[in-house]
Amino acid sequence: MSKKLRNRLIALFCLLVFAAAGFLFYTNWVVQRPFAIILFIGDGLTTGMLAPARIYNDGAQSRLDLERLPHLALLTTYANDFAVPDAAAAASALATGRKVNNRVLSLDASGKPLTSLVDLAQKSGRSIGLVSNASLTDATLAAFYAKTPDPLDHQSIAAQLVAANLDLILGGGSDDFLPEAKEGRRTDGRDLVLEFRTRGYDIVRDRNELLDIPAWRAPRVFGVFRRGNLDFADIADRDGAQPSLADLVREAIARLQYNPKGYLLVVDAGLIAKASHSNEGERTLREIVELDRAVGAALNYAGNKALVIVTGKQSIGGLRMNGYPFKNDRGMSVIGISPQTLPFITWSTGPGGSTPKDAASPDQPQKSSEPAAVSAPAAIGVAEDVISVSTGPGSENLQGFKDNTDVFRTISENL
Repeated sequence: MSKKLRNRLIALFCLLVFAAAGFLFYTNWVVQRPFAIILFIGDGLTTGMLAPARIYNDGAQSRLDLERLPHLALLTTYANDFAVPDAAAAASALATGRKVNNRVLSLDASGKPLTSLVDLAQKSGRSIGLVSNASLTDATLAAFYAKTPDPLDHQSIAAQLVAANLDLILGGGSDDFLPEAKEGRRTDGRDLVLEFRTRGYDIVRDRNELLDIPAWRAPRVFGVFRRGNLDFADIADRDGAQPSLADLVREAIARLQYNPKGYLLVVDAGLIAKASHSNEGERTLREIVELDRAVGAALNYAGNKALVIVTGKQSIGGLRMNGYPFKNDRGMSVIGISPQTLPFITWSTGPGGSTPKDAASPDQPQKSSEPAAVSAPAAIGVAEDVISVSTGPGSENLQGFKDNTDVFRTISENL
């Protein structure tokens, strides 16, 4: 080898080393990925629902915590096969960045499993937490860890959650994890709560047990607080045994932040959908407020550099607030029948709400306090864009008119 060629090779090697060092410096110090990534999901987060929730919470001039987030987008939510998605298709789009058919969880049209944000977060070494105030096997969270053509196969979905090997899981639905012999509904005899314990998880069943986990260590936690969905906030407040959604978020952040590589936390405010399906207007609005309190907790505890996204999943029932409540009216004063004898809240579909005793005289037909235009056993999906609000690194990509799959892209680029 000639001296000239050797010098050229040495120069090329030095150039490659310099380029590699520059790339590492740029990716690790210039382009910092967020330590905390928190995704909140709530049904009914639409422009038509935001103002009623704000008014119900503290009057027309108030602002919710989620309105502090600087970036706002309207998201289309159509499924692969229908213009209006069901819960499984809408959640799968958020979890995988792909449009799937209704009644399918995180599988493409050919039945092939899709890569989810949880899969990507595990590959990047992040800790992962899932939190819900509904059942842990409901479609919203299940789309992130399960792949199945049947989103109602809760027995199989629960087994996939055990196999997912996540760090923190908090929510409801213990019946899906316990065999019939232990008053659950599993027909295969498996006790998945015991399996979680043998895998090294701390098992917690109420708010005190959750709060009693020592703060000086980072345990793996499986918390299941009700046999089915957690109680609505107006019921849960009565005894204090059930953690609120804000409690769950605070404790999740405290446990997940020990990992120096950061964490991904997915929060399902699932009780909004449960109330909407039943045309329970006050509970729907109150559960949106509960979601908002959980968002406030995340903003206070996760740090200024966290990527926090709050997004609607689908629109259910078509709730609207009508009439002319006074500017400072709030709470019960904007529920029921208005002074003009008209309902403050109406729905497009559903069972039609309740009938208050004082809504009509014995000589007149009674008026429903929350009438639905079309009667149905349960309220159904509505063709309506949902809201996404966000803050933190990468959140500037979620502005304007977007699609729900853009939530996946924003998060995946920052894992």
